[in-house]
Amino acid sequence: MIEFLTDLTLLVDSTLRTATPLVLAGLAGLVAERAGIVDIGLEGKMLGAAFAAAAAAAVTGSPWAGLVAGVLASVMLALIHGYVSIAQRGNQIVSGMAINIAVAGLAPTLANFWFHQGGQTPLLGDEARFSAIKWPFAESLHDVPVVGQLYSEIISGHNLITYMTVFIIPLIAWMLYRTRFGLRLRAVGENPEAVDTAGISVTKLRYQAMLIAGVLCGLSGVVLSTGMGAAFIRDMSAGKGYLALAAMIFGRWKPVPTLLACLLFGFVDALQGRLQGESLPLIGEVPVQFTIMLPYVLTVIILAGFAGKMDAPKASGIPYEKDH
Repeated sequence: MIEFLTDLTLLVDSTLRTATPLVLAGLAGLVAERAGIVDIGLEGKMLGAAFAAAAAAAVTGSPWAGLVAGVLASVMLALIHGYVSIAQRGNQIVSGMAINIAVAGLAPTLANFWFHQGGQTPLLGDEARFSAIKWPFAESLHDVPVVGQLYSEIISGHNLITYMTVFIIPLIAWMLYRTRFGLRLRAVGENPEAVDTAGISVTKLRYQAMLIAGVLCGLSGVVLSTGMGAAFIRDMSAGKGYLALAAMIFGRWKPVPTLLACLLFGFVDALQGRLQGESLPLIGEVPVQFTIMLPYVLTVIILAGFAGKMDAPKASGIPYEKDH
């Protein structure tokens, strides 16, 4: 029983850690789509932020420099997507995919050009990354059954951005549902003509949404390379942007359900990590390839089974052209 509780505690701990970038990217996509902008480019912004953060942290030795660089890179990509989608009224799907493809090729190329390490950045020392934060008495309470393990493994021991995410989730929910700005943001994703008629700038609101999405996606990429990892490597986002997009759809474009969907994906990701090399009754050793594909199989099942029954914001993906 004690061994089971220990395994469960470690699994929950891994779930929270692996879900952090998914939650941040999912909220980024949610804010963008609530304003009427389909953001397929979550993956590219995550990857761009991860590269910028790792490169800046490697050069300066400061994780804070990495955080600033990562967020700025993501915001720049978000504004590019916003310019194409809002100002030029371009195809939002094409624009997002172009960002994904461009960053996937550009980031390792720049890494190879600057650091000459095969398309990745140098390994970061503890002083250059957001290491786990140990809370008071976490070590001494570790061996206390249940309560001690909950405190030392689940509450203590995460990086700064994971703790920031805990506060970002209610902040985004409050912003969307308890502020005038959030009301306008949701309105512009449902009926931009009505918002424009009320004398409120649709363009400004959508750019503001893309800025928020850029910051959130930037934090998501930063935690990948300077929190969960210790360097940038090629394609390190590994489809997490698409998983976050699926979680947002499964969460019906609402913060709390999106959070729960991200935790589900994080749980499956953490589970596949623990299943690798394990032998299960009646099955034997689980193939590594099977465990790795679990999160993506779950994504396909969810989108195939549920996406068609969900109503996106009515103006999502539709460029707004003001009548003259």
